[in-house]
Amino acid sequence: MSKKNLRGIDLFCGIGGFRLAMETCHVKCVFSSDIDKFARQTYEANFGDVPEGDITKIEASEIPTFDILAAGFPCQPFSYAGLKEGFKDETRGTLFFEICRILDYHKPPMVFLENVKGLVSHRNGKTLDTILRTLRSLGYYPHWKVLSSLDYGLPQKRERWYCVAFRKDVPFEFPKPLGGHPTLRQIVDINDNSENLKLSQFELNRIDYHFAHAKPGDRIQHDNSKYAPNTKKGKYGVYSFQKADGSLRFHVGDKAKTQIQEAFYACLDTYAPTIIAGRTPKLWDLRRKLSVLESKRLQGFPDDFKFPVSDAQAYHQLGNSVSVPIIKLIMKSMIDTYNSTILNVSE
Repeated sequence: MSKKNLRGIDLFCGIGGFRLAMETCHVKCVFSSDIDKFARQTYEANFGDVPEGDITKIEASEIPTFDILAAGFPCQPFSYAGLKEGFKDETRGTLFFEICRILDYHKPPMVFLENVKGLVSHRNGKTLDTILRTLRSLGYYPHWKVLSSLDYGLPQKRERWYCVAFRKDVPFEFPKPLGGHPTLRQIVDINDNSENLKLSQFELNRIDYHFAHAKPGDRIQHDNSKYAPNTKKGKYGVYSFQKADGSLRFHVGDKAKTQIQEAFYACLDTYAPTIIAGRTPKLWDLRRKLSVLESKRLQGFPDDFKFPVSDAQAYHQLGNSVSVPIIKLIMKSMIDTYNSTILNVSE
């Protein structure tokens, strides 16, 4: 049997991280959807088509036939009260329900899902259990694993839950770590001194205070007189210390029970924290945050990926997106498994 010309759909598509993986794997994207109008603008600028809007308003019958459903969906609690009659009762009101109703109608051979690492422990594991049980009730055999982008060529410790499911019970292995220790030096332009990237004077002052007063390995307390006594910072104090990897961390409190990470400053020779919608990684040694170009590289997007939106929106969109290289590797493994064990065709 020859290989199929595969078709995919891209739900909660954001700016198109899954779409880039589809194109690398020669999968034709026949449908995409996202409720965020700014994300749709970026998607259109790079792929030439405008994603549909609110998926809850789109009938499954309106979606073209496809082989792969890809979705990075929000982590939401499910209802556990009352009698359950399949996925329609247990997941209704969540965006995972929208995935389920489309799977129930189309029954594609492959599913590829992504979510935050916290999904595994959300509601003491009940949320994940519901997702896996629901996929099985729809005729799928899911395989899942938490993987870090740091192990797949990106200098970012972005741990995410990945799930691949087939309509047959076949063996599947997630890609093995690539090895090595990527650092921000690989993606940063050390000559970029743009004014808009510089840290605030408050941040610069406390970074300088740490290095002026701390010896290697020291945890030092900063002046917390500026904080109201009834706040956590005022009550427990703000401390800083430099880890062995070079990163500089600020914490509220110096005891295990009160210690809350307040700020994380990376440096050229270490990795960045997870880029999220409201937080752009910063470097204490360059005394600035990452640029949009560097943030693209941090997520594995090509340098020529376009953002027809403000820088603030671009950072937000990248923080909400996926790490492209690991998505590409998993998608390739999924398709290879489908071809070799289900279609019985080789490379």
